[in-house]
Amino acid sequence: MALAAPPLLFGSRDATTIAAWCAILGVGLICAPVKRLRKNHLLLLAGLFFVVLCFSFVLHEQLSDRPWIAPFNPIWDKASEALGKPLAPSVSVVRGEPFFALGLPLANFLALALGLIVGSDSDRARRGVKVMAWAGAGYALSGIFGLLLDPLHILWRDKTAYIGSLTSTFINRNTAAAYFGSCSVVWLVLLMAAVRSRLPRGKVLWKRVPHNLLAHAGKDVLIRFAMMFVCLSAMFMTNSRGGVLISLAVLIVAFLAYFRRDLPGGPGIVGVFIGCVAGGLVLMQVLGGNIGRRLDLQGLSDEGRLSVYRSTLKIIADNPWFGTGLGTFAQVFPAYRSDDISMWGVWNVAHNTHLEFASEMGIPLTIVAGLAWTVTFVVLAVAVRGRRRHMVVPLSAFGVSLIAFLHSSIDFPLQLAGYSIVVFALIGLGLSQGVLRREERSRPAAGGMAEGERGTLVSNRSSISINSN
Repeated sequence: MALAAPPLLFGSRDATTIAAWCAILGVGLICAPVKRLRKNHLLLLAGLFFVVLCFSFVLHEQLSDRPWIAPFNPIWDKASEALGKPLAPSVSVVRGEPFFALGLPLANFLALALGLIVGSDSDRARRGVKVMAWAGAGYALSGIFGLLLDPLHILWRDKTAYIGSLTSTFINRNTAAAYFGSCSVVWLVLLMAAVRSRLPRGKVLWKRVPHNLLAHAGKDVLIRFAMMFVCLSAMFMTNSRGGVLISLAVLIVAFLAYFRRDLPGGPGIVGVFIGCVAGGLVLMQVLGGNIGRRLDLQGLSDEGRLSVYRSTLKIIADNPWFGTGLGTFAQVFPAYRSDDISMWGVWNVAHNTHLEFASEMGIPLTIVAGLAWTVTFVVLAVAVRGRRRHMVVPLSAFGVSLIAFLHSSIDFPLQLAGYSIVVFALIGLGLSQGVLRREERSRPAAGGMAEGERGTLVSNRSSISINSN
């Protein structure tokens, strides 16, 4: 459910919806089966618990009337002096705001923990990846038909922004682009697994790939290709520059990672990379004409965004240890707003989630979060280097987490629950599968053979057929 339903109600932006997701994920975590957990899973859960403990400590300091070590924010003394009466001080710039902003981080922690536990079962992990992919295809089709038939509404609400751009059930087109780009990566991984299962075992002979696919292409290959094309089309129709460019780059990374053993070495790999980039540019020209025009007119970045980053760095410099308080960026930023930023518009987010997190929660906790992201990428990258038959879940999680992390460096998709819950749930599945021993990942599910084993069987049949010819 956490991999399919979060985008449904306007990207789960409302506090009530986020609270409901916290309750649902909490119940799921209580009921999750733990008998398949191994030592490595417990280590990952211990690391997650450490991050939660650090987060809780900073949150306590921001909310407490008597913080243990954090100094009160000096703005309260200035406010008391200006009003001529004493005010109870707080570490947070806005009293109590960190409590009301807690819903999204809590939902993300719960989704990650639930993914880690559920992902210890290989069959459930693979099914979870497919659930996300099919849900994404459904939202993509809904968004495409919605844009064509009723472009002025999102579900039953009036669409007040991004008229002419696909947002599906999301409000923001950039978040929609990150989501559909993530779904495209997952479908590409599933497609590559299906294609590889139709090819003979051993090194891929790329000249014979078209012949083998035409001779042995099954229904699953055609379906997965069609669903990937649907998600790619929806992604391009968002007209988001950053979301599309980052997603295309990660699609190339996923392709190279999956077929790295079959690619030519030396200058050949450079040619393959250039070919992938050329393919991405062709897709951009065919499906993303509006994005090309936006790049020609506006470049890669909106005017003023770099100035916002510099202003956010000043907030961090003035509040390095415990930040200004979770969820307080919109209230703090006007005091630091640079003169070279246009007076038009309201900057209620920094358009860089990592900088905004540092400004609200302090540098030490940001370092802890950065180490957690580093461990995540390392574990997933090591898992991707393993056997290809076990690569679907870790590679899907690696690609999606890379899109989420990079896009959050120039925008705020991870600050919207409809996308972030899906991302962290999938990361949990990927990490859980990434630390399983090889023999445990190879164990077939109760219902029959694992997907990799079915692929091997088809490959053997293909080899026999080719040899007989």
